[in-house]
Amino acid sequence: MNASLAPYPMVLTVNTVEDWARRYVESQDLAHKLDPGGPPREWAEQPEVLRLTGPGRPAELDVQARSQRSLRPSQLLDPRRRAQLIHTFLHHELQAAELMCWALLAFPETDRSFRRGLLGICLDEIRHMQMYRAYLIERGFEYGSFPVRDWFWERTSTCANALEFVSLMGMGLEGGNLDHAARYGKAFATAGDEEAAELQRVVASEEIPHVRFATKWFREWSGGLDFDRWADSLVGPLTPALFRGRELDLASRREAGFTDEFLARLAESR
Repeated sequence: MNASLAPYPMVLTVNTVEDWARRYVESQDLAHKLDPGGPPREWAEQPEVLRLTGPGRPAELDVQARSQRSLRPSQLLDPRRRAQLIHTFLHHELQAAELMCWALLAFPETDRSFRRGLLGICLDEIRHMQMYRAYLIERGFEYGSFPVRDWFWERTSTCANALEFVSLMGMGLEGGNLDHAARYGKAFATAGDEEAAELQRVVASEEIPHVRFATKWFREWSGGLDFDRWADSLVGPLTPALFRGRELDLASRREAGFTDEFLARLAESR
């Protein structure tokens, strides 16, 4: 087991959704990360709080402490660079899938419908991983061909409650990815890689409901969609400006539940 994990006994049998979620986070088997199979139908009757502090990592992955410099759109003319970026997106999806499981385990006091939603998003993220991996394999690469960083984990696993989780993971990271997906989709198309561009369009369209899920629960738990309340819910030292692209994808963000007032404040954030 990864030394950073909380000291709980390894899950040997999977009888409940909670068992399945924990095994997925802890697994160090790359094949299991890519295709864990479907979860059980049964939920634990009285689940206890379980806050895992880090994921299991397969030996095939070279996890580094610092991120590499972001690729510029002009660099995507190089097919290897395009594969490297898709590889980065794949690892983002893995972290997102794991963190949905993390939240399911960390916040058992939340409504079952919230936790069921987390599970559904996790399964979507795993499917996105498989789509990205298929792209890589067609071009002679595998998951593990490039270094990765667990930046999502470094921040999100410190969330103290479910409101902070949806603020950071759903409205923040996934919300920002709506902007980035639009930008990189155009860059892939400009580079002549229509398959990568279409992959970005498909994944981005399927991420919109994930962000809408976060804005829905944020509204329910905080009484609205107030920008300042959201900013205050972000784990420090993170700020709203980190969670937007150079240009906001206004259409996607509105569909995901953001108001024009909220988006105007986000666009102005520095």
